[in-house]
Amino acid sequence: MMSNLYVDINVLQTVPSSNINRDDTGAPKTAQYGGVTRARVSSQSWKHAMRDVFKAEKVSEGLRTKNAAKLLAESITDLDSSLSEDDVTAKVDAVFKTAGVKLTKDRQTGALLMVSRGQLEQLAKYALSHDELDKKEVKAVLKGNQSLDLALFGRMVADNPELNVEASAQVAHAISTHEIIPEFDYYTALDDDQPEDNTGAAMLGTSEYNSATLYRYANLNLHELMHNIGEEAAIDGALNYIKSFLLSMPTGKQNSYANKTLPNYVMVSLRTDTPVNLVSAFEKPVKSNDGYVEASIKRLEAEYDSTSQYVEKPELTAVLSKFEAKDLDGVVSATNVDDLLNKVSDGLKKAVQDENFSD
Repeated sequence: MMSNLYVDINVLQTVPSSNINRDDTGAPKTAQYGGVTRARVSSQSWKHAMRDVFKAEKVSEGLRTKNAAKLLAESITDLDSSLSEDDVTAKVDAVFKTAGVKLTKDRQTGALLMVSRGQLEQLAKYALSHDELDKKEVKAVLKGNQSLDLALFGRMVADNPELNVEASAQVAHAISTHEIIPEFDYYTALDDDQPEDNTGAAMLGTSEYNSATLYRYANLNLHELMHNIGEEAAIDGALNYIKSFLLSMPTGKQNSYANKTLPNYVMVSLRTDTPVNLVSAFEKPVKSNDGYVEASIKRLEAEYDSTSQYVEKPELTAVLSKFEAKDLDGVVSATNVDDLLNKVSDGLKKAVQDENFSD
């Protein structure tokens, strides 16, 4: 019996002059790796961009907020507009008390709480149909009806760990395959209504940026995703996860740099033993005077080859590339994103049909 099926997503993507993910000083985030400074984009930043894609394409209705009490009150009022504000407040307080989640004096949760629209609707129905609330039943509602982003990225509830949801997906911090040197943009702004005899700038400053070829990695435990949202929804959820990872982009300073790019290379593998991050391919930074992508592809594919010494051969590996890829053993090529997703979908369905995932 196969206990798990993992999806590995490896992406190489060039990003021009940009500052898509800033630190506390406003500079692009960086990391030290292999003894040099790399460009870095945090996993949280990219997951937020993915959740934006889910919302735009209406594949997920998750909310990460401190205002869950307010949202629940709105759901209760929508179902029964005859209730007074005090009655609604009393029902909301009873739900959160029963769930073991504390509310502040401002009627907010102490930390951001991930909830789905479905959970809020079910809680509202439960609160309206029960004068006395049962802890187990409230917990069941808050663990069921999970939105895709909740099922993928999980939920931690410090007040009541029983409400935690184990994440089925992991997203790594993206780093450049090569060393980067920070650059600075000295900018000025003119006052359109300044006197003719005033030739100075009304504002000036500097903005730090860099450009990079990023290695991006994410994985998914399909068995865990099935546990969170059910077998039927899991494969579609996995495909939406892959697509959103490929096509999303954090929006930091995007208006200033218009840095929205697409992946140059994608490799998706289905593994039955363990997920494998191939970042070791770039521990020794890539050096080049005529671009980093092709050299990075060669490094990545060589690292993929070398993993055969340690792990089992993947059930499927599919590659989508703008460049001529190496002829890897057992790897299939995709012509576009839809073709890639179709090949992955077929591989997932075959694995689910062939194996028993019920345990």
